[in-house]
Amino acid sequence: MKQKKGKIRSFAKRLTWGIALTQLIVMALASYYIYKLADGLIKEEEQDLYKSYLAVSHSSIRAITQEVALGTINHRAQIEDNLGQPDKMADIMEQIVTGNPHVRSCGISFVADYYPQKGRWFCPLVVKGDSGQVERRFVGDAAHDYLKAEWFTKAMKADSSYWSKPFFDATDSIPLVAWLMPVHDKQGRTVAVVGADLSLGWFSGKRIRGMDYEGNSFSVYIGSDPHEISGSGNAGLEEMRDRRWRLFSYNFIIDKDGSYIAHPDTSLVIKGNYFECAKATADTIDDEIGRRMAAGNRGFYSDAEGEPAHFEYFDFDGYNAYMFYEPVEGTSWSIALAVPRMLVDGIGMVTGTVMLILIAIALLVTRIVGRIIIKRATNPLKKLADSAGEVAKGNFNTPLPRIKHNDEIRLLRDSFEGMQHSLSDYVDELKKTTASKAAIENELRVAHDIQMSMLPKTFPPYPERDDIDIYGTLTPAKDVGGDLFDFFIRDEQLFFCIGDVSGKGVPASLVMAVTRSLFRNISAHVAEPHHIVKTLNKAMADGNETSMFVTLFVGVIDLHSGLLHYCNAGHNSPLIVSRNVSLLPCDPNLPIGIVNDWTFTCQQIELEPQSTIFLYTDGLNEAEDVTHAQFGEQRIIDVANSFTGEDTGQPAAIVGEMDTSVHRFVGNAEQSDDLTMLAIKYMKTHGN
Repeated sequence: MKQKKGKIRSFAKRLTWGIALTQLIVMALASYYIYKLADGLIKEEEQDLYKSYLAVSHSSIRAITQEVALGTINHRAQIEDNLGQPDKMADIMEQIVTGNPHVRSCGISFVADYYPQKGRWFCPLVVKGDSGQVERRFVGDAAHDYLKAEWFTKAMKADSSYWSKPFFDATDSIPLVAWLMPVHDKQGRTVAVVGADLSLGWFSGKRIRGMDYEGNSFSVYIGSDPHEISGSGNAGLEEMRDRRWRLFSYNFIIDKDGSYIAHPDTSLVIKGNYFECAKATADTIDDEIGRRMAAGNRGFYSDAEGEPAHFEYFDFDGYNAYMFYEPVEGTSWSIALAVPRMLVDGIGMVTGTVMLILIAIALLVTRIVGRIIIKRATNPLKKLADSAGEVAKGNFNTPLPRIKHNDEIRLLRDSFEGMQHSLSDYVDELKKTTASKAAIENELRVAHDIQMSMLPKTFPPYPERDDIDIYGTLTPAKDVGGDLFDFFIRDEQLFFCIGDVSGKGVPASLVMAVTRSLFRNISAHVAEPHHIVKTLNKAMADGNETSMFVTLFVGVIDLHSGLLHYCNAGHNSPLIVSRNVSLLPCDPNLPIGIVNDWTFTCQQIELEPQSTIFLYTDGLNEAEDVTHAQFGEQRIIDVANSFTGEDTGQPAAIVGEMDTSVHRFVGNAEQSDDLTMLAIKYMKTHGN
């Protein structure tokens, strides 16, 4: 029963007073915005600070590697001028070692038998001990053949100077990396490699002094925890104490393969790998940063644009951390600074926590007051929702609640009541329609099963024969389709056909069934393909009031001689797949069912042993992708070309590959036509 309508008052207006209290949320959002702005400024300040630390570390390492490299390069001419005096090589190596405080050892390794009087191996090596004493050695023998070592063969082949992969010295206790430089004789041939060894132990615990972005001096350690801070200039004692906890971070260095060059945990140097350590966590960002470092990218500014890169954090060594990194010029290394996230976000987190507590209290008060007001206003909606739930369950006669207020909820209730009656009528009609549709769909399924049962479905069809192999498929675009194929053997001749009925759906399926039955009946008594087609045409053309027609290809193979007689009635020309791919030449006959007295021609060709006839309907070459581009005849030929040669492949393989290719091309586009493929391989060798 409808309630009496009166003057409608705005439901939204009654809720306005309650919603007004929630304006406090706007204040909370404004506070949050201010917090985010302040937090961003703090992060920028911290970012600049840590970039300063990284820049100083990079500059120091770059200076040392350059000093080692240049110190070695400066002796190249002296070495090459004295190649005729092998005994002077050790003197030059000692000059390099004593002239550079960072070089632990230096040696020159000559190619085999360069000095016959010295033997096959000649490698003077000068080693500087921890106390500064210099020791000369000669390394290289059958047990320690440096000629086969990777660093030597690579340096000889590259014929250019570069830093080697990190390695341990002969005692396997000191990690080293070597600057490798080729040496040439007067004819320009590479005859030796000089290796100046730099101890990686120098990097761990090395303190570098520098200036931060405010002009304050500081100390930072490479490869270890930078706990020690020294200040001067504008930075007072209290400020330095405040800075100390923010510097609980560390540097490390990796090469392009991820091996650690320097790390606070010295057991990881050389023996550890960044990417192996990264596998211990589910985080993938650290893997990506490792790949960027190995590729020589920068982690805080873009080389091309100079704009800030993503300031991201991730799980590193068991804690959330930011990463700053950049390549070490002149090497394949990358230096990084890992900074715990709490060091960068700490101040913002404390400020934000206090603000969020205050906001939470305000929101709680707003929540309580707003809840009381809104609950009273929306109580009719709850009742109406309960009734709607019952209607949704199918109880269309469920009574609707009475609404006291003449507002939008009252209008909604009346509209829902009208919908309730409409739904009841609609469901009754839908039940009738659904039952009718289900019956039609069931009949179509039965028709599909009947149609498919008419086609060959056992492959290989003649497993006892070694002269013929056949495989075919038919995929209708709808429940039933108008394509057909068939084959059988009579009197040692293989009769086969493939056809495509104009149109789709049930009418095409009926014509398909008639055509297939006629083919079987006629070819059981007639052996000439053009007579079979002529008889089929006459039967289809008589009384063809729907003007439907069938493109048809009929062939007969003499299994003793390999001679193929065929007649093509407007169908796609088949492919012959043998040593190459070729189109079977076909006369331009009309499809059957159009002209009653059309004269169909017969053609013949002798099949080569191991050749395959590939037949298909236009559902293959005219298959379209989402842009309506067609698969086309050329793509069919391209796929068939992959089966040419001595062994043209099995028919099932050809059909399968063609099916895969066309579905890959079509993608998600809906199938627009029936797709039928038939492959027949003639395998008998003539004379057998």
